[in-house]
Amino acid sequence: MRPSLRLPLIAVALCGVFVAVLLALPAATPAEVTGAPRVPVLLELFTSEGCSSCPPADRLLEALDRQPAAGADLIVLSEHVDYWNYLGWKDPYSLPLFSHREQEYARKLGADVYTPQMVVDGKWQVLGSDRDAVLSAVARTAQHPKLPMTITAFRSGRAVTVHVDADNLGTPASLFIAFAADTAQTHVARGENGGRTLTHVAVAQSIKASGNWTGQARRDFSIPVGAVSRGLRIVAYLQDPRSGAILGVTQTKI
Repeated sequence: MRPSLRLPLIAVALCGVFVAVLLALPAATPAEVTGAPRVPVLLELFTSEGCSSCPPADRLLEALDRQPAAGADLIVLSEHVDYWNYLGWKDPYSLPLFSHREQEYARKLGADVYTPQMVVDGKWQVLGSDRDAVLSAVARTAQHPKLPMTITAFRSGRAVTVHVDADNLGTPASLFIAFAADTAQTHVARGENGGRTLTHVAVAQSIKASGNWTGQARRDFSIPVGAVSRGLRIVAYLQDPRSGAILGVTQTKI
């Protein structure tokens, strides 16, 4: 090779390498390109400590809580159903409320009632331990913006006061406030998970309905301090009363 051609050929080769590297990089999401805020997405895991198939879903919910989805702000809730309690272990976090809520989703979504089941934004249900299916549903729902909501909470004497601001833009909606322990751990003595120590995140303690929400408004809620533990998550969401779709959702921690 003649010396006079060496530098141009090296430059061409480097350009080829640079183009190949660019093509290998993952494409940026619309939110990353425009700098748009992440869309909040509500993930509800229906689970039970009496179900041997549920611990993998509990671990996945913990991973999702660390925000692995580009363009989405994942707000997670672990809702423990009570229909496993008769098989040798009574889940200390289970409530009939959560079993009923799962049944309502099954009716609206044309699905079965089972654990572990993940309901994404009230629109899709998938196997709660199937990471790819969950993230696929998240990607679909994150393409659509939510109604604006804000929530603040602070301790006031012997209670916690919660302020919720939302604008439903005239869309029929029901307001719900969920209270969840940030983390929880149980040593299961009996049942399908007997002998195992299980860890959970965002363990729902209650979900309170606040009736219909019309227009833009602020509502205040007072929670007795006896019902509040440290590391509490408070999730507020607007839900379509007919379809069950989540129209807006936000959270805070105290």
